[in-house]
Amino acid sequence: MYLLGEQSAHADALINRLQSLPGQWLEGLAPCGPTVELQATDDLLAQLPDDQLFLLSEGVINGCIGARPLFYWQEGDLIGLQQGDDWGDCRLCSDGPLRLQPYRRNQFFQHLFADSSRADQFLEYLLGQMAILAHAVAELKPREFRSTNGFKRVEAGEVLIQQGDAADHVFVIIDGHAEAFVDGQKVGDVPKDEIFGAMAVFTGEPRNATVITREPSTVMLIPGDQFLSMTRSNPKIAHSLIESMARRIGQLNKQITQLTTAKG
Repeated sequence: MYLLGEQSAHADALINRLQSLPGQWLEGLAPCGPTVELQATDDLLAQLPDDQLFLLSEGVINGCIGARPLFYWQEGDLIGLQQGDDWGDCRLCSDGPLRLQPYRRNQFFQHLFADSSRADQFLEYLLGQMAILAHAVAELKPREFRSTNGFKRVEAGEVLIQQGDAADHVFVIIDGHAEAFVDGQKVGDVPKDEIFGAMAVFTGEPRNATVITREPSTVMLIPGDQFLSMTRSNPKIAHSLIESMARRIGQLNKQITQLTTAKG
């Protein structure tokens, strides 16, 4: 799901990458029925069952609040992820024909979380969409009221996180590379696509490391409260993120052991 209107180059690049993910998740999962073919419609969801998700294989779908179209989905996107009272005012419509491949909602999520790489991609997908929307909203505000949400282009040597500071954002490097330091000592690298800064947001404690860009980079910023809201609403997402952080902690512990042995 993306906001209508012109996007920045960084947002366009992320949109293109996110669109390729749903097709990868669905590999090995059979559709639950034949392809659904529809003509132009003013209320798409009224024609679709609530217990299914749909891969949009042809056409464009607009999301309208009242009479105003604000969002759009295009080929490669999943339709039906957004449900509940928060979406009661959103009406999905299309000006042209649509082709939709149906999947059982419960089977989709079982398939998704059965593989850690797919679960990690799903988290990336949701965080990416949150950042795109936050970035678009920030661009609509007068410059003096803009927040630091969305995307930020930084030069080499930029401090993204300062050890000891309060944690108010989670970060993802869209393009570039950074390094992590504790008490001035390098403890690891932060490569492209890695989520970082989440641990302190979860615990509410000060940042336990400093993160500095090693080269010019594009960084995606997610407000901490939005990030926590997303993980609370879907415990499986939180579980996937915790697994990823656990793997990262294991890698750092191994690196520290190697450095300690080398000094000995």
